[in-house]
Amino acid sequence: MTYSVEWHGDGLRVLDQSRLPLEERYDLLRSVEEVASAIREMRVRGAPAIGVAAAYGVALAALQSEGAAPTLRPLAVEAAISELERTRPTAVNLFTALNRMRAALCRSNAADMTSTLIREALRIHEEEKEATAAISSLGASLVPDGATVLTHCNAGMLATAAHGTALGAIIEAYRQGRVTRVIATETRPLLQGARLTVWELLKESVPVTLITDSMVGHVMHTQDVACVIVGADRVAANGDVANKIGTYGIAVLARAHRVPFYVAAPTSTVDLSIRSGRDITIEQRSDDEVTTVSGHTVAARGSQVLNPSFDVTPHRYVTAIVTERGIISMPYSTRLREAASGSSGRGN
Repeated sequence: MTYSVEWHGDGLRVLDQSRLPLEERYDLLRSVEEVASAIREMRVRGAPAIGVAAAYGVALAALQSEGAAPTLRPLAVEAAISELERTRPTAVNLFTALNRMRAALCRSNAADMTSTLIREALRIHEEEKEATAAISSLGASLVPDGATVLTHCNAGMLATAAHGTALGAIIEAYRQGRVTRVIATETRPLLQGARLTVWELLKESVPVTLITDSMVGHVMHTQDVACVIVGADRVAANGDVANKIGTYGIAVLARAHRVPFYVAAPTSTVDLSIRSGRDITIEQRSDDEVTTVSGHTVAARGSQVLNPSFDVTPHRYVTAIVTERGIISMPYSTRLREAASGSSGRGN
């Protein structure tokens, strides 16, 4: 299987998501600066994929520092970690991965620093692959036979550098004969549903219907949507979920139409250090992402723009959270903590 982020010995090979679906281009990144730029510009995106790419970025910083004095190398790598921490504020996987790389740096010495950091980055990536494979299997079990499933944004191979979370579960359910059709929102402002989710589903030969974000209520009212499955960029200790802007509205509509609303996310996305979604920093992005499409201005000049990249869905709207360690239901505060500590089985 080809992943969106792959280590190539002395460089990081990434699929440039900003060019999809018109061009499938892979770039080889050889410096931490290039990795930071790719994350910031959303050429690499999706919480797990960001964490994996950042870990490899730290490994590249160690490679870059090999000509420096032994006493200066840890300082150079720590500076690289700080640079990567500033790229995206919402996805907790970024900080989880970088904290692990910082710990690996602390236990290394000048002789084995590069090999230690490369091994830790590879371990982080392998854990994401294993976690998303488990999530895909568990999530598929929630989908009834003959289902139409709705999803928002992109939570597949592209976003995870692995098998996918929400989209991984949907694709697995399709392979099992449970899914007859997927409804994918376009996902404003960067059309990640239209550009990326539809691209992934078509590559897997999954029947998919694309809708605009504003059609969700109409579709739930007029068509038999069996469930909604989305990913997450951060899950608070109480089960509040930060995901791509528009997720909250879909969750409210799902509740109004009695449609189960599932969140698929690895435990690396669970942030037990924050009590609720109120504590999650919401990234504000450029006005151009709303006022232009493919470089062409589509909004009246001078218009004011509000462009949060994410919103927070309160846990009361979440039917269950699918992790690699089980399907978690209320009370989330207790069961997420158990899952994150590795002591949880399949929650009910």
